[in-house]
Amino acid sequence: MTENAWTRWPSREALSRAGLTWSRRALAWGVRLFVLALLLWSAFNQSHVHGWGMAAAVAGVVVTAAVSWGFFRTTYAHRLVPSLVLIIVLLGIAVVAETTGFQGPALVIWCGCGISALERLPIVIALPVTSVALASYSAFNNDVWLTTAATVVGMALAGYVLRLDAEARGGAQRLLAQERAARAAEAESAALAERARIAREIHDVLAHSLSAQMVHLEAARLLIERGADRETILERVVAARGMARDGLAETRQALSALRGELTPLEDFLTELVGSTDGAEVTVTGERRSLSAGASQTVRRVAQEALTNVRKHAYGAKVQVRLDYSEHEVALNVRDSGGRPGELSGAGGGYGLLGMRERAELLGGSLEAGRDDEGFEVRLRVPV
Repeated sequence: MTENAWTRWPSREALSRAGLTWSRRALAWGVRLFVLALLLWSAFNQSHVHGWGMAAAVAGVVVTAAVSWGFFRTTYAHRLVPSLVLIIVLLGIAVVAETTGFQGPALVIWCGCGISALERLPIVIALPVTSVALASYSAFNNDVWLTTAATVVGMALAGYVLRLDAEARGGAQRLLAQERAARAAEAESAALAERARIAREIHDVLAHSLSAQMVHLEAARLLIERGADRETILERVVAARGMARDGLAETRQALSALRGELTPLEDFLTELVGSTDGAEVTVTGERRSLSAGASQTVRRVAQEALTNVRKHAYGAKVQVRLDYSEHEVALNVRDSGGRPGELSGAGGGYGLLGMRERAELLGGSLEAGRDDEGFEVRLRVPV
């Protein structure tokens, strides 16, 4: 059978007490204690109850409480047959109480069954159960018919209102659970993204550092093969050692940058080109602070471009241009006039590809190519 509003159970969140405030919990327990006290008072407030009759009345109240507890548990578990069996048992206890002269407890049980069925069972099952319970109450109640009718209508409305209130509370609990799960997933995703970002930063720093070291070590190898003098070879080895030291410093700087401790981008570029002969930096546009991701991307592209100049166009004139516009920051690195280096085979050749992927992750682009004047790297990153 297809589930709809008539056949659907109230949710477990609605049938539980989760989400209830302290005052509402106190009210719920107060109602339970009141009903139990009413059952006991109605049972003992009978002139014919003496001796074993009093013991039977107490046993009946205990059995009724136990069956009611079982009904609450089976409805919470959405077990239809046990729930129906238990509520039929409660209705039967009410009939036995009425036939043995305990009219007060019988009326209380019928009322409780009618309200609880509407609150906790599917509507298609609750309606006949509530009809039987409230009809029994009407048949044996001694009040005038108008009072009885008003009481029956009031109890039916009370049961339905309790159902609506429980479903609203259950919906709020489900939304809260979904929100918590979404927040947990978002936090996990952010942690994974941060780990990927840290790994990417360390990879780029090490790739740049090792590539630069390869340039000098390859030059040292070629010098040794050509029988160059010791001082020239030592100069290349010292330069490679310096690159290794700089790589460690850049790794620390990258970690500091990930913590938000970034030096101004313009100062970084000025310091970077200071180690390259014939390089100059031009900054245009209104300077602004960039996000850590955008700033790191500009820095890494500039480093990779200058490393490629040293590898493939030794002695070239380099122009680094940083342009701030309204919606993006652009970096252009152009070299011209260099000579093809004998070290062009050093390194893996994947630096600019990695930089392009980094730019695309930020919604930007990176283009690189040769023209009549030389080689140019163009980076665009939205801000």
